[in-house]
Amino acid sequence: MVSLAQIREAIVANLAASAAESRVENPRVEYLCLSNLNLYDAATLERLATQAVAGRQLRVLAEHPAAIDPKTQAILVQLCEDDYLGWLPTEDLDLLEVATAPYQAVVRSADQIQASLPQVMTYAQLAMAQPNHYLWGGTVGPNYDCSGLMQTAFAAVGIWLPRDAYQQEAFAQPIELDQLQPGDLIFFGTPERATHVGLYLGDGQYIHSSGKDQGRNGIGIDRLSAEGDRVSQTYYQQLRGAGRVISSYLPQSCPPQSGLP
Repeated sequence: MVSLAQIREAIVANLAASAAESRVENPRVEYLCLSNLNLYDAATLERLATQAVAGRQLRVLAEHPAAIDPKTQAILVQLCEDDYLGWLPTEDLDLLEVATAPYQAVVRSADQIQASLPQVMTYAQLAMAQPNHYLWGGTVGPNYDCSGLMQTAFAAVGIWLPRDAYQQEAFAQPIELDQLQPGDLIFFGTPERATHVGLYLGDGQYIHSSGKDQGRNGIGIDRLSAEGDRVSQTYYQQLRGAGRVISSYLPQSCPPQSGLP
C-alpha cells in the first residue's frame, strides 16, 4: 500500500534529481494497481475519465507537490500502458503498491495481431452476453464506453490501443470501407473528429458499446448500412471511415521489448 506522504516524497525526489541535472536516468516511480481504479477528468472528481484494471501500472505526473490538490485530495497520474492522464482520489492510494519493475511495452507484429483478432472479437461478443450498460469512461467490465470496449478487447490478447476513439483513429492504419476485414475498427463522429468506434465482425456487422441518446445503452451488434434499424441508420450517417490495427501502442516514456515469437 502507498500513502500520500510517500507520494509527496517521490515527487520531491524527482524534483531534486531534475534540479541537479543528473546524467543518471531517473525515471518516475511506477505503481501497480492492486484493484480496479476509477480515474477522473479533473481534480473535482466529478466525471469519470477512464478506469484501470488491477495489474496495470501508473506513475504520478506531478512536477511539484502542488499537483496534489489539497482541496479535493486528488492526484494527477498517467497510466503506463497508454499514456492516459487522470485524477486519482487519494483515498485510493492504499490500492497501489510500488511496482517491482518499470512497465515495458511489448512489440507486436502485424502478423501476430492478425492471428489474435478472432480472440478480440470473441472477447467483445462475450462482453455483450453479460448484463451491461453504457458507461462513459468505462474500461472495466461489465460496463464500457465505445473506445473502452475496443481497448479492453485488444488488451485482453496483449495488444494495446490508445484510449479514446479519436486517438484510436489516428493510431490505426486507414483503410477503404471496401477493404474491411473482421477485426478492423470503424469510426463515427463529426467531420472534425471521431467520437465513436466499433469493431467490424464481417457480413456488414459491427459490435460496439453505444449510449442512451442514439444507441442501445450498452453493447450491441449493428449493421453498417443506411437501411438498418434506427440505431444502425443513426451511426451510418456519422460514418467517418475505418482503420486496421497493425501494431501495439508504444508509450512515449516506456522502453519497448520484443514480442513473443
